[in-house]
Amino acid sequence: MHATRPVPEPDGAPLGRSAAEELSRTLRVVADPTRLQLLSVIVGSTERRATIGHLADALGLTQPTVTHHVRILVEDGVLVRRPVGKFVWLSVAEDRAASIADLLR
Repeated sequence: MHATRPVPEPDGAPLGRSAAEELSRTLRVVADPTRLQLLSVIVGSTERRATIGHLADALGLTQPTVTHHVRILVEDGVLVRRPVGKFVWLSVAEDRAASIADLLR
């Protein structure tokens, strides 16, 4: 006699196509170790924001390298730039903050 395994009940509806495409795009953008590190510095900072210089110093990278990765994150909408005085502060976009925080756990 073989025991049958219970089939788990689905928790809800499957991920919709547009949500799946957006998640896929985000995963491709953040699937780079340097970009994950940049995001972790920003999310882990007390004000949840940083400048290019701060990110470069925190990770021991050159500013051009950080700028390259930040540009990719900004173009995808993961990061937003906010000029304040002579500095440009980078923070995670509000609509992406929860998903980025989940990825970094």
